[in-house]
Amino acid sequence: MAAEDKTVLENLMQLYQYDFSDVRGYDVTPHGTCVYRFLDYYFTEDGREACFIRIDGTLAGFSMTRAVDQGVREVSEFFVLRRHRRLGAGRAAARLMFQRHPGPWALAFDSANHNAARFWPGVIAGVADGPVQCEERHPPDAAYSRSWFRFRIAAADEEAQHQPDVAVDGPLGDCQAARARAGTA
Repeated sequence: MAAEDKTVLENLMQLYQYDFSDVRGYDVTPHGTCVYRFLDYYFTEDGREACFIRIDGTLAGFSMTRAVDQGVREVSEFFVLRRHRRLGAGRAAARLMFQRHPGPWALAFDSANHNAARFWPGVIAGVADGPVQCEERHPPDAAYSRSWFRFRIAAADEEAQHQPDVAVDGPLGDCQAARARAGTA
């Protein structure tokens, strides 16, 4: 991503953290902003990828993933603007995010994040190639209660990669998915 993309991602991150403040109790700095301490790593470290989610060409959110141990890719952050939620756009964007990196994946979400608890299990069930492992972790074994999923993504077929309307574009090129239809997420 270019320098101007970092500013756009940082702006979207403010909206994401504002939404997440209900879950984690985040406060703002004295300047009225939220801090995401890992943002710079997505522009300096290999194995990390930040992508914008666009719907009909309009910026609608972002995904952030990173390579972790043993070739596993992990979802770090995923955000879709409220006006695009529950219309299938998030589901289509998540499929594209996973298709960018076939192979083993890990995803965790905060148990207090009820939207994520409704969203991710269905998405994962729809994209996983083979069994899905789920593990619940709670304090003191984890900083907060969360659900961990481990699954595998098969290589996408050619037709699925070239359908219009929802795109996840990032530093490695553009991907496209099926049209997000009302009531499908």
